[in-house]
Amino acid sequence: MFHPEDQERAWTIWQHSMATGAPYQIEYRLRRADGQYRWTLGRALPMYDDNGTIVRWFGTCTDIHEQKEASEQREIVAHELSHRIKNIFAVISGLINLSARSNPGFGPIASDLRERVTALGRAHDFVRPHSAQSRPSVSQNSLHGLLSELFLPYQPEAAPRIYVQGVDFEIDDRSATPLALLFHELATNAVKYGALSSDAGVVEIATRRDGERAVLEWQERDGPVVNVPTKTGFGSQLIELSVVRQLGGTVEQRWEPDGLRVAIAIPNPALRRD
Repeated sequence: MFHPEDQERAWTIWQHSMATGAPYQIEYRLRRADGQYRWTLGRALPMYDDNGTIVRWFGTCTDIHEQKEASEQREIVAHELSHRIKNIFAVISGLINLSARSNPGFGPIASDLRERVTALGRAHDFVRPHSAQSRPSVSQNSLHGLLSELFLPYQPEAAPRIYVQGVDFEIDDRSATPLALLFHELATNAVKYGALSSDAGVVEIATRRDGERAVLEWQERDGPVVNVPTKTGFGSQLIELSVVRQLGGTVEQRWEPDGLRVAIAIPNPALRRD
């Protein structure tokens, strides 16, 4: 009665439950009396005697065929929408390139803008629906995973220069965009003017929980002497826009002699919807 493609998987999981007592749960296709295969949710729990020995299993099989088909349709639509969004990022980058070629004076601004669009694209690609083949190796709801993905262009293969440590937080597609803009801006500035502009400089990012807030601390060290900006640039405004207006948090920047330090506090609900 098991679909041929599901037999080996179902048998392997059942044998594991039998050997360990772990609860049995699996989705497979069972053949109904009329010969049609239907997606089914199989669940089973062990029952023990007074000596702790498994004496029998109690389980259920629930028909989930309609739910399974509806879920697959939603996944197809989500993949198509995600693909189109990815194409939009590519179109925007192309338009920026065209504008830069037509207006040479626009070149430096175009380069910064293109890098920001690329950072947004990387954030979207990280949190978008994936197939089994394209899914990132780290969890898609992981803040540390998103940061690792964003920092790849800045990390030498030989030895990392950006370190992320501390408590990981769950994120979603809503918070990924402002977080990507925030940390892209910090990393880009570190490459141009800060710790990453010298061979010995490094960046350390520590994440911790403070009650109902996530605290993210960015610290640069072993870089060149930092000069305190005399005016607020677009990058600083973008950082404030990402943290304060979009995530409802706070941001504090301190230009210490050994490098820039940034303390960011974000309410937990802003990182992930319940």
